[in-house]
Amino acid sequence: MTWHAGDVFVPYSSGAVPVETVLAREPDRPRWVWADTRESYPALLRQGVRVARCHDLALTEGLLLAAEGRYGEPRSARAAHARLHGLPPPDDDQGPAARQDTLFGLGEEPPELSEAELAALADDQLRRVRARPEPGRFRLLVAAESAGALIAAEMAHEGMPWNREIHDRLLTEALGPRPVHGMRPAKLQALADEVTAAFGHPVNPDSVQQIVKAFKGAGITLKSTRSRELKEIDHPAVGPLLAYKELARLHSFHGWVWADQWVQDGRFRPEYVVGGVVTGRWATNGGGALQIHRAMRKVVVAEPGWTLVVADAAQLEPRVLAAMAGDVGLARAAGEIDLYAALAKSFGGERDHAKIAMLSAMYGGTSGDAPKLLAVMRQRFPEAYRFVEDAARAGEEGRVVRSWLGRTSPPPSARWRELVSGPEGSRAARDRGRFTRNFVVQGTAAEWALVMMALLRGLLPEPARLVFFQHDEVMVHCPLDQAAEVSEAVGQAAREATSLLFGDTPVRIPMEAVAVTCYADAK
Repeated sequence: MTWHAGDVFVPYSSGAVPVETVLAREPDRPRWVWADTRESYPALLRQGVRVARCHDLALTEGLLLAAEGRYGEPRSARAAHARLHGLPPPDDDQGPAARQDTLFGLGEEPPELSEAELAALADDQLRRVRARPEPGRFRLLVAAESAGALIAAEMAHEGMPWNREIHDRLLTEALGPRPVHGMRPAKLQALADEVTAAFGHPVNPDSVQQIVKAFKGAGITLKSTRSRELKEIDHPAVGPLLAYKELARLHSFHGWVWADQWVQDGRFRPEYVVGGVVTGRWATNGGGALQIHRAMRKVVVAEPGWTLVVADAAQLEPRVLAAMAGDVGLARAAGEIDLYAALAKSFGGERDHAKIAMLSAMYGGTSGDAPKLLAVMRQRFPEAYRFVEDAARAGEEGRVVRSWLGRTSPPPSARWRELVSGPEGSRAARDRGRFTRNFVVQGTAAEWALVMMALLRGLLPEPARLVFFQHDEVMVHCPLDQAAEVSEAVGQAAREATSLLFGDTPVRIPMEAVAVTCYADAK
């Protein structure tokens, strides 16, 4: 899926090239050069046209700017075009609000870049990629990021099966009948009334300020209204308040109004944001696809005659660390299905302790038994420990770090530099060290997931479709008779992704697939 010498890059100015032209060229599998896949690809999808490969100029520009020490500069194709010609780059489009301003005449829609201009930008980016210290890895990163843009658009177009009848039934059971606009559901209101009764005066459970003030009036000082802090308090308002918070989250994130907005024709269609998190993980522009409430998994049901093939990578980040660090002992443990159980054998301890040690190493944990377990980790797996410690030290010293394929972390802010030179300097340095320690692992895990998904996309038989992705989990909607073939494709994509990133490594990243009618049955 990475670039090869014979690759052909074909610029496509959205709206300028007829669909017939795309269809005529597509058998040659060119890389369509797009200013932004989010703007160019959906129109093709609506006409039933899918392409094999693309080169997303905006995503690639963002990767290159960060690698070149210009993190945060405008990354749009128009900004890249301005820089290429020595002009001040315009600010990036800030999303739907900016596009709405243009729609209503508050802004002026700039002319699209021509195909010649897009081609010049692609040539410049390819030149800059070749200039990177490890261009082969960076090429793979760019190819994977662009493939992710295709997948994100396709999943939004296809949608994840979502049964509104089951959804409404679950909401009614949990919350009561759908209320009129602006009112609470009956069960939420009943819990709110219990909270008020417990305090002896009206308290809005949706208001953090009112909750804190009410507890203070009862002689209890709160640092926050998080559930774990509330559970430590002995007060009659705690029970109904915790129940209210849980149901309110369901109502807000996946209630009736949410479904009206995000579910059409029996499909949930979120807007994914490729590389929306600094480590390369995806985000969503509304819809909450990456935070589906566990109760809502019952609503995701395959169409009649079809099935859902669901798979997630087992303990992805620790396995990625083993491969990056080349730690023989950890790599040997990563050959097991249950990495933490294998680590426990090596530690001569319990699985939970092994898990704490590994997570503490990756995330910089220091509470509880973490320091003691980290000492064991340092002794048993010195290369892995040294790898994340080096990343943490770089962060503490104000340097940037990079993922395996070359995604670059944000540089320290001016505010951080002020803090690190003051009385809180040690704490600020440690905080940034924890971030960079995790960046190299989480960023590489995100790269593995992207490469795996891009490979899987190419292996799927028609008419199977990727319909959901969440960090290390994928879901494919396919006819029942394709379940075995799709499951095998998932395993093959995982193996090939590991080889493509890390070469000849003993590390296995198992991805067991299961075919189910309902998403809830996959766990």
